[in-house]
Amino acid sequence: MLSYRHAFHAGNHADMLKHFVLWLVLDYFNRKDKPYWYIDTHAGAGLYDLSGGEAQKVGEYRDGIARLTAAEKLPDTLSAFRARLQAMLPQIGLYCGSPWLAQAATREIDKLRLFELHPADYRHLQNNMETAGLKRRGIIRQEDGFQGLIALLPPPTRRAVVLIDPPYEQKQDYARVAHTLKEARKRFEQGCYLVWYPCLSREESRKLPEQLQKLSPDNFLQAELYVKQPARDGFGMHGSGMFVINPPYLLAEQLRDSLPVLTELLAQDAGARFVLEYRG
Repeated sequence: MLSYRHAFHAGNHADMLKHFVLWLVLDYFNRKDKPYWYIDTHAGAGLYDLSGGEAQKVGEYRDGIARLTAAEKLPDTLSAFRARLQAMLPQIGLYCGSPWLAQAATREIDKLRLFELHPADYRHLQNNMETAGLKRRGIIRQEDGFQGLIALLPPPTRRAVVLIDPPYEQKQDYARVAHTLKEARKRFEQGCYLVWYPCLSREESRKLPEQLQKLSPDNFLQAELYVKQPARDGFGMHGSGMFVINPPYLLAEQLRDSLPVLTELLAQDAGARFVLEYRG
């Protein structure tokens, strides 16, 4: 099933958490002169028009990037993130996906490996990455990103940031995330793995962080941002999380300073809160 299109949700509260954490991790990796790979298992289209029909239909960006853009006082790290987003976008009214953010945040010595299975989004991704000037340092494949990731490991650089970000349309996506991460770490244990997941009332969503913790019980970071109370009928996403294995040592402190402000900024009701757990 390939019905999910991120264009309907681009720039929402989940993107704010995901892209903020991703940007912090990439910024840390850039501090060393050694090259690294960025691998994105579910890359999407790469760039989204917030004035387009998909984004306007649900308007989730209004409670995400629009609030961040309009905020008057931000901690230094969040302020720097906002400035970087504004600088990397080609025009007002667009918002980036993770591959666009990654190509802008990485250096010429770094490589990108992007997977997208949806045929329409794959074509958009190709066009957008060509516009971005990715050229030879990036390879884009229309493949199952779970399988594609395993085939790439270990990277020749022995340094990599991996984002695993499926749509979770199907229940088996949760099991595939845990299984893929387990297999990936057998081949490349020292990689920095980032897993985004929705916070839903369904059992699979609630249990996924526990399963991920078991894969690396002594070296992980878990950050969750809830923007509202769960719906009484149990439907809908009330928050999202980022689980990082082998996180940069600065990440916990950066999020400890920023998550309270980001949560207050994106809150939709009194149920807004955040979770931050770190071991390492």
